[in-house]
Amino acid sequence: MSKKIIGIDLGGTSIKFAILTLDGEVQEKWSIKTNILDEGSHIVDDMIESIAHRLKMLGLDASEFQGIGMGSPGVVDREKGTVIGAYNLNWKSLQPVKEKIESALHIPFFIDNDANVAALGERWKGAGENQPDVVFMTLGTGVGGGIVAEGRLLHGVRGAAGELGHITVDFDDPIQCTCGKKGCLETVASATGIVNLTRRYADEYEGDSQLKVLIDNGEEVTAKTVFDLAKEGDALALIVYKNFSRYLGLAAANIGSTLNPSKIVIGGGVSAAGEFLLEGVRKVFEENSFPQVRESTQLALATLGNDAGVIGAASLVLQ
Repeated sequence: MSKKIIGIDLGGTSIKFAILTLDGEVQEKWSIKTNILDEGSHIVDDMIESIAHRLKMLGLDASEFQGIGMGSPGVVDREKGTVIGAYNLNWKSLQPVKEKIESALHIPFFIDNDANVAALGERWKGAGENQPDVVFMTLGTGVGGGIVAEGRLLHGVRGAAGELGHITVDFDDPIQCTCGKKGCLETVASATGIVNLTRRYADEYEGDSQLKVLIDNGEEVTAKTVFDLAKEGDALALIVYKNFSRYLGLAAANIGSTLNPSKIVIGGGVSAAGEFLLEGVRKVFEENSFPQVRESTQLALATLGNDAGVIGAASLVLQ
């Protein structure tokens, strides 16, 4: 009988689980709330209990599983299977995740950074079409990423490979990033970054604009608001969209020149703007890429949505 794999996507509000075949077909999915009380000390125990309960319910045994893979925020030691500094989980001290899970469930356990794992998911079963060279950019509250080169996830000497949000792109009026430096992609291309740009250009804009009215009235403006108004032709929203596209397109062109992947896949909440988002970014990418990259590297929208994490996590077992 063919073995199965388990994927875990650990987030600050929920923990997603999936049971998959070795071919990446999802057979079962569920989730539980993340309990971050008491410095997150309940999280691993809750995961163990949830998996044990699900396997019992399905009549499955540990021997039927090749392994468990997990994507986690924070600083991950892949060899030791530990995590530290995942502040949205309240994990300030070192968490021996692998040791606890393997001793309780008797299934081999593998772990990596959550953005890397999402990249593996999109590469394997999503927009990456299982190609050996794929870069994944996720545009959410920040900008994350993961790089798969020649079939292998890149980690770098300190595990910081794929930190695409900290590519410096803004030299016009650089904003301080949470990382400590200025002008990071994250400050102009994340959901927060798009609002930063809106405030920047609203200050100097004097024409008619619904977006300008919202800003001047102190109403809440989100990335979705900006893109929706840009699609309707709002003049200020189009200025923001043009500059967002400029920054993200330049970053994508630099990634293309460095890695020449078959796909640069864009996901995360901001990517809900769809093909409209890609139009502007693609134009800048093509203008700033040399011919071999322009002809061989494509920009694509992520297709797996919330499943990228669990699918990618499960694939760690097969790496």
